[in-house]
Amino acid sequence: MKIQNLDSFQGDRRLPASRTGKRLLDLVLGHEQERPPVWIMRQAGRYLPEYRALRQTAGSFLDLCYTPELAAEVTLQPLRRFPLDAAILFSDILVVPDAMGRTVRFEQGEGPRLEPIRPEDVANLKGEEGLAHLAPVFETVRLVRAGLSPEKTLIGFCGSPWTVATYMIAGRGTTDQGPARLFALQHPEAFAALIDRLVDFSIAYLVEQFRAGCDVVQLFESWAMNLDEVAFAERVIAPNRRIVEGVRAAIPGAPIIGFPRGAAGLVARYVEETGVDMVGLDYGMPVDFANTALPASVGVQGNLDPLRVVVGGEQMRERARSIIAGFSGRRHIFNLGHGIVPETPIAHVEELINLVHNG
Repeated sequence: MKIQNLDSFQGDRRLPASRTGKRLLDLVLGHEQERPPVWIMRQAGRYLPEYRALRQTAGSFLDLCYTPELAAEVTLQPLRRFPLDAAILFSDILVVPDAMGRTVRFEQGEGPRLEPIRPEDVANLKGEEGLAHLAPVFETVRLVRAGLSPEKTLIGFCGSPWTVATYMIAGRGTTDQGPARLFALQHPEAFAALIDRLVDFSIAYLVEQFRAGCDVVQLFESWAMNLDEVAFAERVIAPNRRIVEGVRAAIPGAPIIGFPRGAAGLVARYVEETGVDMVGLDYGMPVDFANTALPASVGVQGNLDPLRVVVGGEQMRERARSIIAGFSGRRHIFNLGHGIVPETPIAHVEELINLVHNG
């Protein structure tokens, strides 16, 4: 798919005739704003004392994700503290393999643990019938939509197939995604079937998020690094393109942000060939490179290093201002280049958001 002139098109669709009144959604749809909208990856989480207090009473992490009243409360917590332009659904990318019938658990201090999938297991994965397991997630979306101010955008999401597959194959996060890379080369038919299953399930999952009340969805390709250009095209671009096309077949004009973390020099190809409306940039992506590589009509999201917010002070302010100035010639959602970390002082977040609002 070739990128259209985004002043008149988004992907293959006409822009809406009027603005929605939601700053972030309007920007994604191509309407310029007087300042960048702002939200923060993992904005609902462990750096907030109210989250930590609720987490103590929620049981397991998955219990929290699957209890709509609690998940909705967590989703809304950061918007009560900060003048953010969007809420993002509180959930996890690994609810997808959980719904597809794989064992998923979260170990305190160690992250997710899954039963590693074998080639012979792929055929037994649940398809769309597994969506019933995610009914609490859709109820969370409905509760958040009802409790969210009308000018705020609600963002849904899922993990992209390659990223989810890396966890399913290794049974945990890895530094170089080596187990998944080997699996793809040693068992190409099983790997292709796994990606096909994840693509189909992800389409259905995102469509239901839109129908429940999400305004925009984001595809988290958190492990797009460590792939050569051939593997990147096959494992990242092609599945994400199929998801974009599949979601828009059901939800015409669905606004979609892609976040291919670590895409580096392949970011322009990712945008062009997937058809996403905007692209998230990790904090390793130079602003000047992004501006050179991407047409001015392509909107971007990002890309402050989360650790700069931990330290705060003039270095944070200077870098944030340089990012805003650097992307002033294109549509830009201000965000971090990855998730906020638990040790981040709330006062630094307040200062950062105030800077985005007021310069």
